[in-house]
Amino acid sequence: MSLGLEWKKIKRTGFLPGFLAGGIVAAAVPVLNMAFRSERYLGLGESPVKILLDANWQMMAMLNLLLWVLGGCILYHTEYADNAIQRMCTLPLKESRLFFGKFALLGVMCAAVLAIEAVGIGFCACYWFGMTEEAGTALLGCFGYALVLSLPTGAAALLIASLCKNMWISLGIGVICVFTATMLPTGNFGWALFPFALPFQTVTGASEAAILIIAAVAESGALTAAELVILRVRRSFT
Repeated sequence: MSLGLEWKKIKRTGFLPGFLAGGIVAAAVPVLNMAFRSERYLGLGESPVKILLDANWQMMAMLNLLLWVLGGCILYHTEYADNAIQRMCTLPLKESRLFFGKFALLGVMCAAVLAIEAVGIGFCACYWFGMTEEAGTALLGCFGYALVLSLPTGAAALLIASLCKNMWISLGIGVICVFTATMLPTGNFGWALFPFALPFQTVTGASEAAILIIAAVAESGALTAAELVILRVRRSFT
């Protein structure tokens, strides 16, 4: 029910077209890369999915992160505009349902964007390398892994957006976090656990894949718990 209500709220915000356009732009990255520089990758003796992800995922992941941050800002901007969230606090409703509904909606849109990107990678693998059943299975595994690692980013983006009435402040904080993640040492496992750095990891490049999955789930739970504490404290002072 919360997911359906959140869907109705974002119909006129540009949320859906923005995510779909962002997914198409990210999916075009490997296609354009292969179209102009295919000779650079065709001679490599690795699996097509690994070659394509190693060559393109950093740019695709950064575009995804910006989408998650922007999506979180839009979802909470609809609540702060016209003081809707203040009026909701006077009702006998749990504000946590609001957060969980937005988190579910953002998760659905993350999955949709990643599915579009998987089509782009799959097209490249099929057209330039020749898609095999093994490559198809690897592709599904990689993007399922990417979806799990994006959960902490979505939770963090929503938590930041819930704290800021001004959308531009939460957007600025989110963008700073994204670009901070791009400057962190890539080989350091500890820095990889930063919520905005997790989506840069790929299952083909992370030997600690199982640990990162557990860490992503744990971070999502911790960020959700932090949001619940913030909501309780804020409600006690309003």
